[in-house]
Amino acid sequence: MNLDSLEGLEGNTINIHAELIGRCRDGDPIAQYELYQLYSRSMFNTALRICGNREEAEDVLQEAFVSAFSHLSSYREDATFGAWLKRIVINKSITSIKKSQKEALMMEEVERTDTEFDPYEDADVQLSVNKIKEALMCLPNGFRSVLSLYLFEGYDHKEIAEILGITESTSKSQYKRAKDKLRILLEKEVKYG
Repeated sequence: MNLDSLEGLEGNTINIHAELIGRCRDGDPIAQYELYQLYSRSMFNTALRICGNREEAEDVLQEAFVSAFSHLSSYREDATFGAWLKRIVINKSITSIKKSQKEALMMEEVERTDTEFDPYEDADVQLSVNKIKEALMCLPNGFRSVLSLYLFEGYDHKEIAEILGITESTSKSQYKRAKDKLRILLEKEVKYG
């Protein structure tokens, strides 16, 4: 396959999405299902990272798609559809967390440890992605939300503070505490795994 055929293929993909979005705007349920199939898995993963609960992430995903389809006229195509939809999923996830958890949970104290755990210290230590995901899901909602928004979604602490309705210093301390707690959980996994 040469470069010209790749460029043509890329253009077709963009046209397929534009055509699908147009059909969705016209209320075509088949096009809505196709668009859902294209984006549901990645959007579910985003919701799960933030919510930490499978059922809650599924609810968020459904609410996000309903909202996206009902507000599709506001999509201006100045960003990719995926980026626009991801913003909706993130907002719905945060709203869900705020409903289900009070701020007291976000301020939960974490045991401090004086020992630093370095997973690279022992060359034989191997942590699977699944073990890391499991440890991430064990974090309190507030910790997991800040950590996910900072590490996985690329927000800075000022943006996280605005999104979650907390101070920037709270975002920074929650992030540090989340890292500390995650380190402790992973250390236990390595020791007792």
